[in-house]
Amino acid sequence: MTTLSMTSVQRRVLIIAILASFVAFLDGAVINVALPAISKDLGGGLPLQQWVVDAYLVTLGSLILIAGSLSDVFGRKRILYVGLIGFGITSLLCAFAPTGVFLVVARALQGVAGALLVPSSLAIIISTFEGAAQAKAIGRWTAWTGVAMIAGPVIGGIFVDTLSWRWVFVINVIPIAITLVLMFTLKQDDHGMGGRIDVLGAVLGSVGLAGTVYALIEQGPYGWSSPRVFIPLIIGLLMLAGFFFWETRAKQPMLPLGLFRVHNFWVGNISTALVYGALAFGPLVVTLFLQQVAGFSATAAGFVFIPSTLCMLLLSGFFGGLAGKYGPRLFMAVGPIIASSGFLWLLMMDSHVNYWTNLLPAVLLFGVGLSMTVAPLTSAILGSIHPQQAGIGSAVNNAISRIAGLIVVAMAGLIVGEQLDRAGFDRALLCTAFLMLLGGIVSAIGIRNHEPAADPIQTATD
Repeated sequence: MTTLSMTSVQRRVLIIAILASFVAFLDGAVINVALPAISKDLGGGLPLQQWVVDAYLVTLGSLILIAGSLSDVFGRKRILYVGLIGFGITSLLCAFAPTGVFLVVARALQGVAGALLVPSSLAIIISTFEGAAQAKAIGRWTAWTGVAMIAGPVIGGIFVDTLSWRWVFVINVIPIAITLVLMFTLKQDDHGMGGRIDVLGAVLGSVGLAGTVYALIEQGPYGWSSPRVFIPLIIGLLMLAGFFFWETRAKQPMLPLGLFRVHNFWVGNISTALVYGALAFGPLVVTLFLQQVAGFSATAAGFVFIPSTLCMLLLSGFFGGLAGKYGPRLFMAVGPIIASSGFLWLLMMDSHVNYWTNLLPAVLLFGVGLSMTVAPLTSAILGSIHPQQAGIGSAVNNAISRIAGLIVVAMAGLIVGEQLDRAGFDRALLCTAFLMLLGGIVSAIGIRNHEPAADPIQTATD
């Protein structure tokens, strides 16, 4: 097969994978510009805003590992069907939420469904494409899912200003319906490999993450000495310790720790944590600052990142192809550094924002850097493990990226302060740029070009 052509089945698989993961990524990003409107409608202030974001990320991040196992055990198509239908139902629950608590619970359930989508969608690409064609397909998948993360504020802003924040959830039904129709036309057999599901690992990991994140968010209004903060924190940390202990003992662990003996896998995932922690935090804070301090409408704040979206569309496939040919290290090293310079550029901005001099250069730098980073990063990590473990490998990488974003967003109160002012905004920008820069340095030092895929037997157990 060549890198320039695809069969009709490959083309359909790529479209399905893009659409299935698109809604999960879109919903994580579209919410940003809707937060002020949600808070105004349902009350709750900054804690509610944090929980609307993090309730989704807690369940998505903690269950995406077991979702990867489900994908490998029961088959990617089956899990995609369940995830798509569940995501549609929970999106409607969010849209019609009567209270803030109801919305947070619905967002948590939506994260459960979203966890089923991402690893399965990427795994069907890994099992359908090979070699350089696989890297190029991952680049295209990355471009469109990256577009969802950047374009989300645009779509959300239009709905918030012209209709209601509730429409940012209703819109999910359309791509879900299209994806389900396309999947019915896909006749490939996919019965999975069989095996057991690590239920105890899923429980320990989920409770551990939930307790830790709850404490990080609630420490702002209540302080670390409050029982409602330190008790969940202690429980969360104990559960996380129990999770890692159990994963070394389980016969079929949810997180095969042996995967981290693969060099590019563990180095790439450290870089993932740093880059995606920055990616979850930086655009969120910029969007809130533009609305709450600079006086932008939700639509205008969303449109700020359109140049980044165009960069992702135009360049991600290109850089994915180059990484497949020359190796990922250079792109994974330089890309985050360019992206970090975009956030540093925003330090020159004040409450009177000039789009052409303050925002446009910054978002272009951010877009080019992100386009250069994401596809090579994904290819380096998944190309280092055996295709039979594509589901769990993708799940681990996505879990790390979501958990990193979850933790950084949960720490927003510590970084920004009780209210988002100029000083807090500057701290947030410096923190974001620092994380991006570290991600580039880790990749430059640690990533190996053209590392052969590891044997699955060596990575299946620890």
